[in-house]
Amino acid sequence: MQVEIWSDVVCPWCYIGKRRFESALTHFEAETGEKVDLVWRSFQLDPTTPKDAKQSVTEMLSEKYRVSAAEAKAMNDNVTTLAAAEGLDYHLDLARASNTFDAHRLIHYAAEHGKQDEMQERIMQAYFTEGRHVGEIDTLVELAVEIGLNADNLRRVLEGDVYSANVRADIQRAAAIGVRGVPFFVFAEKYGVSGAQRMDVFLQALEQTWNEIRVQQPTLISATSADADGCTDDSCAV
Repeated sequence: MQVEIWSDVVCPWCYIGKRRFESALTHFEAETGEKVDLVWRSFQLDPTTPKDAKQSVTEMLSEKYRVSAAEAKAMNDNVTTLAAAEGLDYHLDLARASNTFDAHRLIHYAAEHGKQDEMQERIMQAYFTEGRHVGEIDTLVELAVEIGLNADNLRRVLEGDVYSANVRADIQRAAAIGVRGVPFFVFAEKYGVSGAQRMDVFLQALEQTWNEIRVQQPTLISATSADADGCTDDSCAV
């Protein structure tokens, strides 16, 4: 069974949603013996962010939402507390605004080497915990080498245009099926679940999809939840 996840590596709810989904996945695979094929799909919350952006996330939030620096910090503190409940150590005071297009290209490259989930995790950890600038090619190369990818090959990829079409195709497909925010999970092209849902919601979606695809071919149905926390290009619920 395949699960696709549209995500941006600088979306705080995407990392939280990743952890909650992973908890559900552990229960599901132990319960059913079914192996889930996880595929990460690209999404950019703000494609206009310069590649050489220097703003801190606090400054970016303050400017974007027209709030004070103290209010922006309070937003970060709130999502940091929620992330901690999932075992994530956010340091958003260190995080810097980053254009994520090249990071998504790197994740597509890693997928071809069987390391997509590792790459997704490493980039998110670097951004949210370590304050690394994940829009810079040098940083991306360093992170990729840490998980066993070849630095020379990767640098040639990132300094060119390879995998750009893959990133754009993911974004276009997201628009076609009505994805307006991330994280967004598609289960076997049958059910769509929006936002960083609770673990039990993800587990229910896995079980329901698995039960149904054993007896019929799925047809994509996009289903979202008003209670879900996530990010769009206009806002990020923190």
